[in-house]
Amino acid sequence: MKYRNFLLFPFRNFSVFSKFPATKRKLNQIKFIIFHYTGMKKESEAIKRLTDIKSKVSCHYLIKNDGEIVVMVPDLHETWHAGVSSWKNFKSLNKHSIGIEISNPGHDYNYKRFSKKQIQSLKILSQFLIKKYRINQKNILGHSDIAPNRKKDPGEKFPWKYFAKLGIGKWHSLSNRILVKKRRKKINLMKKKKFFKNLSKIGYSIKSPTKLKKDQFLNLIICAFQRRFRQELINGKIDHECLIISKNLVKKFN
Repeated sequence: MKYRNFLLFPFRNFSVFSKFPATKRKLNQIKFIIFHYTGMKKESEAIKRLTDIKSKVSCHYLIKNDGEIVVMVPDLHETWHAGVSSWKNFKSLNKHSIGIEISNPGHDYNYKRFSKKQIQSLKILSQFLIKKYRINQKNILGHSDIAPNRKKDPGEKFPWKYFAKLGIGKWHSLSNRILVKKRRKKINLMKKKKFFKNLSKIGYSIKSPTKLKKDQFLNLIICAFQRRFRQELINGKIDHECLIISKNLVKKFN
């Protein structure tokens, strides 16, 4: 694994970071790590965008296709990676999080599995940050968790279950044998309401920050939940499997 200090960042437009209008923050303000994918056709295009101040998009770390970790912005500077976002009582998570971008074309450009080298680098980096800032395991999130109306990343091909076993993020404790039997099994309106209550207890905001219609927004939240915790089927529909997973997770996130 290569590790490049941001002072040695090799791209010509790196100088922009000396003028980066980022707000400095205190160490104890850092409470979350947010995983993203770059979502662009080429890695070089993603790096160009992340180092262009006009794009108003930035992150603290980038993990390249070959597993190289690039430090983009110092941890104690706030970056523009989360956007309009919320989780539990936190709003605008840029102030309280470290953003890690993983090179991947994303859903718009032939979404693919993350490489073994990327996963290994992310594991090492995450464990380092968790220890350094004493970040709670339940505060390791995906961009789609905190902004389900806008984002899909890191997506259903991200190995959340694997990372949870390492203490990086949370996962349910239900066996796949049990879950498969509950998949696509319809539930009544009362149980659907219970599902959304569970999501709120986990941390999801079920109030739309935009002018999206309520049904449309709730569908996006369901998809975000499925991309994170029920990756085999993302259909935006609540079934018995989703309900029991959400119930199991309430205990883990509280």
